[in-house]
Amino acid sequence: MPIVVTLDVMLTKRKVRSKQLAEEVGITVQNISLLKSGKVKGVRFETLEAICKALDCQPGDILSYEPDE
Repeated sequence: MPIVVTLDVMLTKRKVRSKQLAEEVGITVQNISLLKSGKVKGVRFETLEAICKALDCQPGDILSYEPDE
């Protein structure tokens, strides 16, 4: 898939655990896990905004485009 989720990298950089982020954003730890693994088909802008606010980052810090070869 051309869209790569690097949420795990940002969590490590910010020294935040998935459980802490889930509580702050208002979603389940399972959903954070699915986001980290890239096994989601989409993400609501509302959720993306909350994640970026919690981690003090931009959407481009946790999402990137890598075209298929």
